[in-house]
Formats: sequence, structure tokens, C-alpha cells
Amino acid sequence: MRAVFNKTLLEIAKKDPRIHMVLADIGFGEIEPFRDTFPDRYYNVGVAEQNMTGVACGIAMEGNIAVTYSIANFPTLRCLEQIRNDVCYHDANVKIVIIGGGVSYGALGMSHHSTEDLAIMRALPNIVIEVPCDNYEAVAATHAMIEHNGPFYYRCGYKGEKDIHQGPIDFKIGKANTVREGKDITLMFCGPIGTEVVKAADMLAAEGITCRIVSMHTIKPIDKEAIADACKNTGGIVTVEEHNIIGGLGAAVAEVIADESLCPKKFKRLAFPDVNVAKIGGQAWIRGQYGLQADGIADSIRALLK
Repeated sequence: MRAVFNKTLLEIAKKDPRIHMVLADIGFGEIEPFRDTFPDRYYNVGVAEQNMTGVACGIAMEGNIAVTYSIANFPTLRCLEQIRNDVCYHDANVKIVIIGGGVSYGALGMSHHSTEDLAIMRALPNIVIEVPCDNYEAVAATHAMIEHNGPFYYRCGYKGEKDIHQGPIDFKIGKANTVREGKDITLMFCGPIGTEVVKAADMLAAEGITCRIVSMHTIKPIDKEAIADACKNTGGIVTVEEHNIIGGLGAAVAEVIADESLCPKKFKRLAFPDVNVAKIGGQAWIRGQYGLQADGIADSIRALLK
């Protein structure tokens, strides 16, 4: 997915001279085309994420669009104060892009996991949060990010993610995309873990359980209408995310249910528990350790409906 993001950003930048890229000594292997095409719009500030964010804010305050880019939680947690005080407070046109959301860098340990980022970023005013699930959403979300004026958080996958959509989609900030219709339960997910959700839905379909599958690519602002419709017209909602159970997609959906006085027949959040995800291994293996692979998701849904 990161390759698709970088290719799309480069294509947009060729038409929009306002776009600048700011890195903190990372991301090599995909960003060279931007560096070589626009050397005067490319900045590598070294291992200094706080400086990266401050430089990006200055670029944006001069009427440009600044994209900060690095892996996992480095563009967020390491420079949270600068994002809060510089970017969000000034409503600056800075786009914060992370590569490898969740436990994509599982073998590198919890220092490289981004499992609290959605909760932390969601609490900041003025920011839009997008979590595309596949290459089609990645392309559309990149265009939407540049078109939006103001702070933006883009949680990108790493590489090799399989497409969930069958082709280009109608993509709008704050408007969920329905992947499949179903009545028994609605599965709401964000990000590449959607491939596991689709597999789980296929398992359940073989048993006569139909699942509505919804990609909640926008965490903030979230699609209240999609949540209300699922509460009214299906047997409940299960949220699935590669994130701590506190503060992410499941929490955002639960807040809407509470605030709008909605009454789903069933509701459950599937996510990492409120622990440090300290296990070391590949992304798929770590997901499986916490019940976030297809069979574990299907088991949780069976138990809920039972």
C-alpha cells in the first residue's frame, strides 16, 4: 500500500506545486521518485521527528501543503506536542502519514507498533483521520487528503496488502463504504485487517450467517448514518481494528451509539486488549495471538450471536 500512496502523491504533486514532503531519515525505497523529481520540495531533517513537524508547520503556514512521512508511531507519538501545539492549534495544512499501521512491523517489537495512535490523534481538535484498507482506498484517500484544507492523519498499510474492493470506489471523507450486504450482523473495520474480516464473513456465510461488511475508513469524522442504519436494520455491530481496544474505531462507534441513543441488538469490539503488545513475530501471527485473524473473528461472532 505504501508504494501506491507514494506513486499517487507524486502524480498529484506534479500538478500541485504546493506539495512538499518532509521526512525524518526514513522511508527510503519508495520516496526517491519524489526526491528526484522535486529536490526543492523535499526535506530530510534527520532523526528528529519533532523538528520534522515544526518544519512542516512552517511550510504549511506559508501557503503550502506539507506531508510528514515515516513508519509506525514515529510521526505521531514522538512529536505529539508539536502536532498539538503547532499543527492542530494553528489548523495548519499538514498531512501526517504513517507507514505500517498496527503491528505491520511486528518483528521489530512494540517500539515499532502503532496500536494507540488512533486514540491519541482522535483526541486532537481540527484533524481528520483516515485508515484506508486496500490500494483502492489508499489512492482515493490520498486525493481526499490533499483536497482537504487542514490537519490530516493518514494511517497507511505497509506492503503486500490484498485488495478488498473490486475496483475504484466512491470515496468521501466521513462516509463509510459498504463492501457486502448482510442482515445478521454488521462488521465494521478500518485498515488492512479488513481482509481477515472478509474471510471471517465467508466462514460464517457457509453456516448461513450473513454479515454486512463496512469499511469505516474515516475514524474522524465518523459516519453516524452508517452506524445508525446498522443498528436499525441488522442484528448488531461488531467492530474490528488493529489497535488498542481503548479509544479507536470501536470506541468511536460506541460513542455514537451512546450520544444518539441508538439500540443495537448486539455490540462487541474486537481489538488488542489494553496491554503492551510486546509479542515478537510477523503481523499475521501477532494478530492470531489476540484473536484478530479470520478464525478468531468468526469465533467471536458465533459466540455473540449464540
